[in-house]
Amino acid sequence: MSVGAFKRSDPDLPAPDMQFGMAPGLSPENPDSGYAVTVLPLRPESSGRITLTSDDPYDDPKIDPEYLSTEKDVDDFVTCVRWARKVGEADALADIREEEHRPGVEAQTDEEIAEYIRNNAVTGYHPVCTAKMGDDDLAVVDDRLRVHGLNSLRVIDASVMPDITSGNTNAPTLAIAEKGADLLREAQ
Repeated sequence: MSVGAFKRSDPDLPAPDMQFGMAPGLSPENPDSGYAVTVLPLRPESSGRITLTSDDPYDDPKIDPEYLSTEKDVDDFVTCVRWARKVGEADALADIREEEHRPGVEAQTDEEIAEYIRNNAVTGYHPVCTAKMGDDDLAVVDDRLRVHGLNSLRVIDASVMPDITSGNTNAPTLAIAEKGADLLREAQ
């Protein structure tokens, strides 16, 4: 990605709810021309599940991300695509603009864009929240990253986030790791 941006779909929101990336090239027919605009809604409501398939720790778990399982998530993607199109139609890009490849000029209505999204959206590679921190029934770790009900076991990674952050997860994950290291030093 050459450039990224965050935007609020509604000016009254406390923080941006859309993320965009733009890179040169990436045209399927001619990778040396054109540009790509990627979109990522930042407040997904869909929530997947990871479940054990057996009591053997070497067996793979069952992972069901349940992507786009709420209409709000689909609607947010449609909003992002519409904004990305506005960026792509900017006069400053006229000299390098080609025909839109994805979702393509044939996808114009919200329903057509939503259908494209349902069939083609991919992960943003920010898996989090599978071992959330807290004190409710779904919490796995406490505020010192200790696994509830077990002695001497902590989880120190992005899985402890109770909710996904509003952007890339790298910096918050580093902060969790630093705090976890401090907690381990304190416990010695």
